[in-house]
Amino acid sequence: QVQLVESGGGLVQAGGSLRLSCAASGSGFSINAMGWYRQAPGKQRDLVARITSGGTTTYADSVKGRSTISRDNAKITVYLQMDSLKPEDTAVYYCYALLRLSLGGLNVYWGRGTQVTVSS
Repeated sequence: QVQLVESGGGLVQAGGSLRLSCAASGSGFSINAMGWYRQAPGKQRDLVARITSGGTTTYADSVKGRSTISRDNAKITVYLQMDSLKPEDTAVYYCYALLRLSLGGLNVYWGRGTQVTVSS
């Protein structure tokens, strides 16, 4: 059983910073990629940032230059540092993991989401 547990969301003023964390637990898998999506009310869920097992990072244009994704392989944890936050960053942020299972195949797992609210 794989679980993703997120933390670090909250309310912050525009221009402030937040650091989101997502820890994966379980066994029988290796990480192919981990990252973050977000979904604002009435909008689709969009990629914010991701990092592959090889360390390649990808960012949405909307957060590029303001966000940094990193990982701690020993803790199986991925972090998203977000700076210079804007009201339009307000959304539920979902951690995801693309895992290669020891029994074979790739599966995508999602966290429950953490609310980020940026006030103007």
